[in-house]
Order: sequence, then C-alpha cells, then structure tokens
Amino acid sequence: MITHKTKYALKALTVLADEKADDANALRIEEIAKRSGAPKRFLEHILLDLKRAGLIGSRRGRKGGYELIKESRRISLAEVLRLIDGPLAPLPCLSQRAYQRCENCDEATCRVRAVFGGFYSTYILMIESLTLADLQEDSRPLERFGSFEASAGE
Repeated sequence: MITHKTKYALKALTVLADEKADDANALRIEEIAKRSGAPKRFLEHILLDLKRAGLIGSRRGRKGGYELIKESRRISLAEVLRLIDGPLAPLPCLSQRAYQRCENCDEATCRVRAVFGGFYSTYILMIESLTLADLQEDSRPLERFGSFEASAGE
C-alpha cells in the first residue's frame, strides 16, 4: 500500500508533466495543490524531496514556480516510491538497495522469504517498468500486463 505522501507526489508530478507537455510556464505551489488535490503545506515538503532528487526544478520571480526537468518517460514509479517511502521490499533480506541479512535465518531455506520473494520479484518487474508517462497517457497502465482487475478483498 502506498502512503498519502507518495500518492500526492505522483499526482503533483503528473500535474507538472501535463504542464510540460503543453509547453506552459512553471506552476506555483498553490496551483499544483489545487490541481493535484494535495494539501499545500504537505506538498511543500514533497516538492522539496522531488527537487533534491533532480526530478523537478524551481524558478524564482513572476513566472516562477516548479517544473518537471526530467522526461516523464524516464521517471519510474519505483523511483518515486523509493524516494518518498523508502525501500519497496516486504522484507529487508529481499531489498535491492537496503539489504539486511535476517538474524537467525538461513535465507536459502526460509519459506517466508521464498513466498514473499516470488511475489516481490513480480511486483518489482511491473513497478520498475511503469513510468510517469504511463500515468499521463493511460488511466489503466497495468492492462498491458494482461487482464487486471482489482480484487474485492483489498
């Protein structure tokens, strides 16, 4: 499950990507908040994180504001998830970037690791292949992975 912070980050990036596609000016934080539905005070911190990561830039002055500086097709959703929420792996021993060996556990024979590892490898393949451009272009980008229906037990 993604956090509200990540959801707002993705919505803000989508707003900025749509604006860039229209060759428009940078957007002020108030406009991004209005279009994305994110609370302005919460969005300020998110935009700073996105700026530090080199995804967006800011300009001062009358036509100042925030703008997307990296192409939307080069921003993976996994990159944003990791930036905002940290490692994606369900277990520290499965993490690619924040690996931690489990104490008192043989990773080769651990059944918990095996089950979650299988799920995680499928998830990571999907999430790494999805980009901000997918969010811009299609409201149902997962359909390219075959028929996908949200389960009723979420």
